[in-house]
Amino acid sequence: MPVTARGGAGHAGRGAAATAGDPFDALGDSRRREILHLLSTGDMPVNEIAAALPISRPAVSRHLRLLKDAGLVAERAEGTRRIYYLHDDGIQAVRRYLEGVWGEAAARFRIVAENTGDREGP
Repeated sequence: MPVTARGGAGHAGRGAAATAGDPFDALGDSRRREILHLLSTGDMPVNEIAAALPISRPAVSRHLRLLKDAGLVAERAEGTRRIYYLHDDGIQAVRRYLEGVWGEAAARFRIVAENTGDREGP
């Protein structure tokens, strides 16, 4: 079950076009993970996010656009500023996917562990 904000399961290459819409590609970049961490503390305008990171404001804006395309962040207007925040639906979709994958793996491991006891030899 792919988790995408726009639908569609695959992509042809890497880069900005490949990242748009796929939360896992978006999470693959350390700067974008830093931005998500900053937003986990509260809503922020782009200039505050940029001030907290060692990259330019235009670079932060590009990262925010990719995170938004992936459904992980959203924005709202407050006067002339754009305020960014974590998009609950996108974050929950990623969480459900990971819990499903790891939950199934954990269940299989439990079955194997329960059926592999100490076996005494002859």
